[in-house]
Amino acid sequence: MSGSVLDFYEGLAEEYHLLFANWAQAVERQGAVLDALLRRCEAPPPRRVLDCACGIGTQALGLAGRGYVVHATDLSPAAVARAEREARALGVTLTTGVADMRTLDEQVAGGFHVVLALDNAVPHLLTDEDLDAAARAMASRLVSGGLLALSVRDYDTLMAQQPRFTSERVLDAPEGRRILFQLWDWAADGRTYTVHQFILRPEAGGWQTTEHTGVYRALQRVEVERALARAGLVDTRWHSPEETGFHQPLLTARRP
Repeated sequence: MSGSVLDFYEGLAEEYHLLFANWAQAVERQGAVLDALLRRCEAPPPRRVLDCACGIGTQALGLAGRGYVVHATDLSPAAVARAEREARALGVTLTTGVADMRTLDEQVAGGFHVVLALDNAVPHLLTDEDLDAAARAMASRLVSGGLLALSVRDYDTLMAQQPRFTSERVLDAPEGRRILFQLWDWAADGRTYTVHQFILRPEAGGWQTTEHTGVYRALQRVEVERALARAGLVDTRWHSPEETGFHQPLLTARRP
């Protein structure tokens, strides 16, 4: 898992904001959405939050700006460094570290009221062993009564459809025009797929193209639920995008 995922996010770190029409607005919007969810789940600020798949900080920065005490970690040193720069630019305070979500119990100290693993990070865990290790490690960082929140794509639907191509998006944004699309190459058994993320930008009368490749597991909801149960978490509940305003289904669970 680590090599391919690390390469994917190391390469994407300096371009990740280009996947949004306006990344700064996305940080604010996602912070507001998650704040509302956490308040409904009785975890309002000030609360200690571990974002263990922080990337360049899309959710961590939004919550830090709303009064949460955030520690942001990721497998990718380049992504963590970018999150640190963005925190300084936005004038928000958080702490950071490089850590693998499967070994948080060894790499991150202390307990947290909330642990986050959002933006389809968990499906990078391609085996049951890795999924269980991550579930146990995330659970280990929660205080009693603490809340885990993770988000995944709707694989219960996608696994049956096995789409090969995501519709292109043309963005005219402050950073300039760009075209975004993905190709999905499914394994023969339909359990994993390789994503090719393409970013096209105008350059010298033509187009500059970059491509980032990552592998995901088409995790069914019941597989995630069972992994959290094996890790000792309880009160699992799915929250739909229509309910939360977040762009992916969210699953919450608690440590007893």
